[in-house]
Amino acid sequence: MDSNTSSIKENRIRNITQLYYSRPEVQKIIYEFCKNREISPRYFEGFGKRPDSFQYPGDILELVKKGATSFHCSEEIWDDPLKIETGMEAPQLNEIRSGWDLVIDIDCKWFDYSKLAARAIMETLKQNNVKNMGLKFSGSKGFHIIVPWKAFPKQVGNIETKNLFPDLPRKIVAYIRSESQKQMKESLPEDFYKQFKGVEIKKGIQCLKCNEIANTYDQAEFYCNFCRRGEQKQVSITEKKFLCPECGRELEIKNKEQISECQKCRINSKKNPENFSQTVQIDLFELMGLDIILVSPRHLFRTPYSLHEKTALASMVIHESELESFEPKKASPMNVDVKNFMPDAEEDEAKELVMRALDWNKANQIRQGDSEEKTKGKFKDYKPIKLDNISEDNFPPCVKLILKGIKDGKKRALFVLINLFRSIGMENDEMEKKIYEWNEKNNPGLKKGYIQSQLSWAYRKKPIMPANCKEFYQGIGVCNPDNICNAIKNPVNYVVRKNFMENNSGRRSAHSKVKNSGAKKKALPKGITQGRKKKVPKQIKK
Repeated sequence: MDSNTSSIKENRIRNITQLYYSRPEVQKIIYEFCKNREISPRYFEGFGKRPDSFQYPGDILELVKKGATSFHCSEEIWDDPLKIETGMEAPQLNEIRSGWDLVIDIDCKWFDYSKLAARAIMETLKQNNVKNMGLKFSGSKGFHIIVPWKAFPKQVGNIETKNLFPDLPRKIVAYIRSESQKQMKESLPEDFYKQFKGVEIKKGIQCLKCNEIANTYDQAEFYCNFCRRGEQKQVSITEKKFLCPECGRELEIKNKEQISECQKCRINSKKNPENFSQTVQIDLFELMGLDIILVSPRHLFRTPYSLHEKTALASMVIHESELESFEPKKASPMNVDVKNFMPDAEEDEAKELVMRALDWNKANQIRQGDSEEKTKGKFKDYKPIKLDNISEDNFPPCVKLILKGIKDGKKRALFVLINLFRSIGMENDEMEKKIYEWNEKNNPGLKKGYIQSQLSWAYRKKPIMPANCKEFYQGIGVCNPDNICNAIKNPVNYVVRKNFMENNSGRRSAHSKVKNSGAKKKALPKGITQGRKKKVPKQIKK
């Protein structure tokens, strides 16, 4: 979004915020829904401090007067949201979490298909005996569907259901995704595929044993003509360029072969080509944009009747019967009627949904806690990278902004700094010096005792990677990506890449000086070449 477009959209929404949010019924419906939830106001582009909560309905208008344009809240329900601290582990969060709602986010750039997706998901919920669900327009191109905490059984096996977040809701959403796709296909128009001619949609090869879309990747040989080294590896078919880790030059790709692999059946097209379709299938739910990542710890979504920055429309609640005829213009903020987003569900109404989802996941070889285990698996054998003479110039833009001192999100920023510095092998003394110097730039700064407790807690554990890019840093207003940010996912990767580029640039420069110095090469014995082994003649057959 260029600055002119951004300015127009900001002016458009700011012209109506105070008038709209001053409506008592709007304040009340937002306040009532957000009770015992973590909230965060958004100031057009950046979010406010976290954690936060509303104490009175009037807090909403007071934040608007300070520049807030919308409000976002957690799907998790807390005993006291203000007890949340960045860096808390799962057992600590379980102690203060009292429940969670199942929130499904549907967002497709083709609005009519967002409608079809919403209808398919609601029909799937009904087939699993969930009768009461809430539906609201997101404010832009999609919808939010909610199944309230009251509907879920409070225990699954011997475990309290509130402690199964986010693993259980993720399993439920995976099951809903699978079943709803069948519903979706039945309602597609005949010219559906023709409509998307020339449009880039995620596609995949279908496994004929289970009818699931297989993972597809390229297996190829990569060769560096400069370093004379080669290797074979698997890569995503979406990646375009591959660089040599030694010299940074683009690798030559040889013998590339596309392979499809079914995670469910544990087979691939190289060994079992007969089990994969030759026809490329469209994954409808990629098109629908079912946002599974919404089911994650402390993730926020737009509150009912909050405005949307891009459209200046209200995230209004609609009745299921209004879905097919609904158009975004009906969400004009000064005309919306206020309705309750939270349905009056029956106790244990979603019990059958939970059981079927768990059975489905088990049949599809998705273990309980699989998402968490996969996340942990990435860092299970992770060791800090020792980088010498690290300059702050090698830090990503978000960390540079943090180190200048920030107003909001200081606890989250401290969490980033500690884990980044430890991950790149910075000595404890140097790390503490940098952190205390940074804290002096904050106004007001964090209490010294709090910093000491966080450092002490970190020293008792193995180093972990800081949070991945984008959303975490957007939340504290420091996300300002550059070209390198677009190619990496984590601040540690940024530092490593920048450090490699800097060192490699120096090595190439030195190599160039030697090459062009005009110095005569020392004569070598016959049969010997510089930098290579002596060629040994083949044995002559008698």
